[in-house]
Amino acid sequence: MSAPFEERSGVVPCGTPWGQWYQTLEEVFIEVQVPPGTRAQDIQCDLQSRHVALAVGGREILKGKLFDSTIADEGTWTLEDRKMVRIVLTKTKRDAANCWTSLLESEYAADPWVQDQMQRKLTLERFQKENPGFDFSGAEISGNYTKGGPDFSNLEK
Repeated sequence: MSAPFEERSGVVPCGTPWGQWYQTLEEVFIEVQVPPGTRAQDIQCDLQSRHVALAVGGREILKGKLFDSTIADEGTWTLEDRKMVRIVLTKTKRDAANCWTSLLESEYAADPWVQDQMQRKLTLERFQKENPGFDFSGAEISGNYTKGGPDFSNLEK
């Protein structure tokens, strides 16, 4: 089980007009399709704790207040194969109860089915983190998984 949980179990993407975004317990990933042949010098990307802005060739692609806070110093962007910009943001609150329902406060919300699948995935990732000897990557979950699933922290071992 050396691969990260999301590589073994897949991701639950939320499609947008410019690409997609998805999340893990600790990070939010934004994948923006850009014109083939785009160069890094054509990209202007501003990452702050609660704000993101991306322009390509002077054209604004994405701008607004993030759904929740991130650690500004740890945000990165890369240009991949000169056709996609990947932005990685580190969540300030890193637990299954912090499932972002949209990328920005007023835009790019996941539909109810995608939100449900995202919450399931984060809950399974939480179980994986709490039980490293088990593999939850192919598991199904039902019942009480909203807000990160049941709290077992006060049970005696």
